[in-house]
Amino acid sequence: MPEASAHHQLLREAVREGGALALEHARKGILAWRKDDDTPVTEADLAVDHLLKQRLQAAEPDYGWLSEETEDDETRLQTERQWLVDPIDGTRAYIKGRPHYAVVGALIEDGRPISGVIYNPATDQLFEAEAGKGAFLNGARIHVTTQEAVEGCRMLGASDMFRHPAWPQKWPEMHVEQRNSIAYRAALVAAGEFDAMLVMNWKNDWDLAAADLIVHEAGGQMTTHTGDALRYNARDPRHRSVVAAGPELYKALNARIGQIVLPG
Repeated sequence: MPEASAHHQLLREAVREGGALALEHARKGILAWRKDDDTPVTEADLAVDHLLKQRLQAAEPDYGWLSEETEDDETRLQTERQWLVDPIDGTRAYIKGRPHYAVVGALIEDGRPISGVIYNPATDQLFEAEAGKGAFLNGARIHVTTQEAVEGCRMLGASDMFRHPAWPQKWPEMHVEQRNSIAYRAALVAAGEFDAMLVMNWKNDWDLAAADLIVHEAGGQMTTHTGDALRYNARDPRHRSVVAAGPELYKALNARIGQIVLPG
């Protein structure tokens, strides 16, 4: 793979260290509780968040910071670059001992990721990309699949979502699987292990930014379900939906779902 820039090497090392820390906490026993929004959080989430912030902001104190487990500081909106971090994406899987979670980090410039790393420590899979340099899994270049048709594709998403009666047209037969981590789902699409992923509910910058870059550098597309590019580090860091796939399958999915209007 190409020689990494200094900021990407820093991000890769920090995310890998975060993964090792998450595994260490899992071995000792996971302490979990509910946040005010009723989503789960663990002692490991906070420990990994602290590690990443310490490593990344110590090296680049002028960069903004946005993380799921840190109170939002809107001074990030005045910075030229921002670190976006999810210390453990897929906390529910992590709590249950399932290998479907990841430590996630991205560097943003002008609203788009220029560096991204997704590390699943349970499977020792490190997905990474820098803008213009391709996407890699454990050092080997990866590509999205050439699947063209929705029918028969390997889809990552919630099975009950595809069975919902509100769809304008019934979905064809697909192989559908679920992974708790949104970032990990997209990374598996980038690596060609699945053909596509679809989420039709709100997700955050930290879920998507690293995956967005990795999918694009692997030759795929990742946007909202209506085809809008994902922009990061806005005042409201949420996104209404996300779809990722190889270019031909992406077109087929966009033709099927692109006109759907979701409730606010």
